Amino acid sequence: MTTPLLGQMMDVPLNVSSLLAHAARYAGDTEIVSRRIEGDIHRYTYRDCEQRAKQLAQALIRLGVALGGRIGTLAWNGYRHLEAYYGVTGFGAVCHTINPRLFAEQVAFIINHADDSYVLFDTTFAALVDAVAPHCPKVKGWIALADEAHMPALATPALSYETLLAAENGVFDWPALDERSASNLCYTSGTTGHPKGALYSHRSTVLHAYGAALPDAMGCSARDAVLPVVPMFHVNAWGIPHAAPLAGAKLVLPGKDLDGKSLYELMEAERVTFSAGVPTVWMGLLQYVRETGKRFSSLARTVIGGSACPPAVLREFEDVYGVRVIHAWGMTEMSPLGTLMRLNWEQSQRPLAERRRLLEKQGAVIFGVDMKIVGDDGRELPRDGVAFGDLHVRGPWVIDRYFRSDASPLVDGWFPTGDVATIDRDGFLHITDRSKDVIKSGGEWISSIEIENVAIAHPAVAEAACIAIAHPKWTERPLLVVVPRAGENITRDELLAFYEGKVAKWWIPDDVVFVEQLPHTATGKLQKLKLREMFREHVLRTAIPGAVQKN
Repeated sequence: MTTPLLGQMMDVPLNVSSLLAHAARYAGDTEIVSRRIEGDIHRYTYRDCEQRAKQLAQALIRLGVALGGRIGTLAWNGYRHLEAYYGVTGFGAVCHTINPRLFAEQVAFIINHADDSYVLFDTTFAALVDAVAPHCPKVKGWIALADEAHMPALATPALSYETLLAAENGVFDWPALDERSASNLCYTSGTTGHPKGALYSHRSTVLHAYGAALPDAMGCSARDAVLPVVPMFHVNAWGIPHAAPLAGAKLVLPGKDLDGKSLYELMEAERVTFSAGVPTVWMGLLQYVRETGKRFSSLARTVIGGSACPPAVLREFEDVYGVRVIHAWGMTEMSPLGTLMRLNWEQSQRPLAERRRLLEKQGAVIFGVDMKIVGDDGRELPRDGVAFGDLHVRGPWVIDRYFRSDASPLVDGWFPTGDVATIDRDGFLHITDRSKDVIKSGGEWISSIEIENVAIAHPAVAEAACIAIAHPKWTERPLLVVVPRAGENITRDELLAFYEGKVAKWWIPDDVVFVEQLPHTATGKLQKLKLREMFREHVLRTAIPGAVQKN
């Protein structure tokens, strides 16, 4: 076998620190704006951010944090959290973002499993720190993201972040690290069993930032003012804190206030052009502008992901407010981006109805990800938009195993996502359900997502979830659980009649239950497992002897 001819190129490692170093040098005056926990608006630049990130690196080294050491964060989207993204990873430690919306027991489990040596926290999480600290004996110190004047009252001894930084001069060169060394650690939300860790590398994180910034992905540009509503404790805010400095975009960080009014006012004040978040956030924002009659003066596009975007939300954003919606899909195990919906030139010339059907899908993969659907026998299924099966993915920012797990979940080199999907001739992905949520009625599958989308399109419905209920004849039938909009009255029969002509007749739910609110996971997704437990004893009308039953 002959030796391959190697290229004669510089071997410069892909390090996370290079993203901020680039922004500081070539977009140094571009603003990073944060709504602080203290209540005011903080402004500084990428140049300032790098200086303080270097001071943080010096402080952590002084505290004895070694290469590969894990540093936890319990924090909102703010400038100090952004400094941790780079100050921790820049010298070779691992930035471990922790979801503070999880139960205290889960937070303690995650900190212990990661073996965090220090944990940085926003002062709003002081009570959470006091609750978990006694159960985390290996944590050497807790660092409040505050100055001495704003240190919270704590039973747990804590250091002041600003005091630590003030002791350092920031004269520090980012070291050249092995690009395959670990940079970031994110855990799944842990809705079933213990949360599992996805340990990213410098290489995977930088490549993911490149992918996210592509024009047909998130399309971060130096002309954008970007506001990530998706939390920085949730899968690295979908890569925005890395993609924004790569592009030199203005970054607007909203802090803890994510209600419709707070988001709208910050977007308008900072002339935000691009945002990203889960559907529940956008429902709140749309409700606010709808009720107040306000309009968006600068917002041009938003990425909606985390769970399927209801078509009604997409249409209202685009038809009423002129905001382009980019439907996205991904998961923690994918860093997280997998697909984003953008039409190419030929697709954009198709009739409006067809374009809208395409836009309601999750989109096509971005370069760096490959995907396929497989049947029960493991064979790949056709990409015809009809066949649906288990979705498998692979790529340089997809995990090959979970943190501290010897067993690999891969199947023939592909990661099984747990989603059921179709892929059409355009290469567009359509998630029809999670494998555990799909409803199997009389041997045929019903998509709970499709049922929910129809319900949410009704003007009297604020939110809806569809779950499977046991049926003596059909094994399972759909139950629709609905939160009505405030001040609206709707009956079961009126809502079921709304389905006529929109789905196959046998897909129409057998029953409707109205509730005040739906349970959500810590990342804003519908908590179907809890709903199934709540309605485990529910008897469908069609299951009662003598009632009309559907085929």
